[in-house]
Amino acid sequence: MGFSVELKPQAMKDLRQISSENRGRIFTKLAALEKGLTGDVKKLTGFTFEYRLRVGDYRVLFEIEGERVIVYRVVHRREAYRR
Repeated sequence: MGFSVELKPQAMKDLRQISSENRGRIFTKLAALEKGLTGDVKKLTGFTFEYRLRVGDYRVLFEIEGERVIVYRVVHRREAYRR
């Protein structure tokens, strides 16, 4: 099952603040998500966002709506789970 990946404005802002090396790794993992939920994807419980994708020290927080992956945030792991 294929997905289309949509980045929200806050996720785009987050990506601009990340080094180009890490940004490239994140985009590679996001491209893999288009083919299915591959990689280190985990369903979250008790959080606003349903899923997280781990890419090194960064976490991509997203939801799935139909055939769309909607990315809300891309943050360092120390900030990912704060409330």
